[in-house]
Amino acid sequence: MIRVLIVDDERMVCAQLRTILSVAEDLTVVGEAYDGAEAVEAVVRHRPHVVLMDLHMPGVDGLAAIEHIARFPAPPKVVVLTTFDRDGYVLRAMSLGAAGFLLKDTPPEDLIGLVRVAADGHTVLSPAATRRLLTASAGRDAARERALARIADLTDREVEVLGCLGEGLSNAEIARRLHLSEATIKSYVSRMLVKLGLPNRTRAGLLASEAGLPGAGGGRT
Repeated sequence: MIRVLIVDDERMVCAQLRTILSVAEDLTVVGEAYDGAEAVEAVVRHRPHVVLMDLHMPGVDGLAAIEHIARFPAPPKVVVLTTFDRDGYVLRAMSLGAAGFLLKDTPPEDLIGLVRVAADGHTVLSPAATRRLLTASAGRDAARERALARIADLTDREVEVLGCLGEGLSNAEIARRLHLSEATIKSYVSRMLVKLGLPNRTRAGLLASEAGLPGAGGGRT
């Protein structure tokens, strides 16, 4: 019997999934959780084989729960349930150890089959979700390349400062991290904004995130 845990902050979604899965004689829903913290506790309590995990929940979200569950000895297979309002979250979930992802409107018979596939240790990628994720990933890669090209003329120190802006640090916090004076950091920021043609530090921080700078979502290549 394949033991399944359902995690979603919408109780109606949990009820619908439970109803769908109850049709299969080899699947049993052992519990429900409504945020990431409850999900971690439920995994310890129920020892499921498969966890169907929503990502966007109040309190502790699905990403934090996936990261925590992945550290358990012999963790269950976590399959992300998504509506693809934020594809980047799905990519992050996969990097944290999720076994795959399904759209919430996956047909019942497909959902049951894919839960079985996940329980067998295989990656679960529904065709419709895969196409949408690949399209989104290609768009993000192109945006990152454009951002990297835009900051190519910055000095190494300016890139460090830009990465700190991507973390939302103040001039004082950047100064402490880089062991420079606050006045020096202010000068770096002003000069960098002019070089990049940006109106303010908030826009600079967003550019740092798009480029994947350290502290702002990745490393520079």
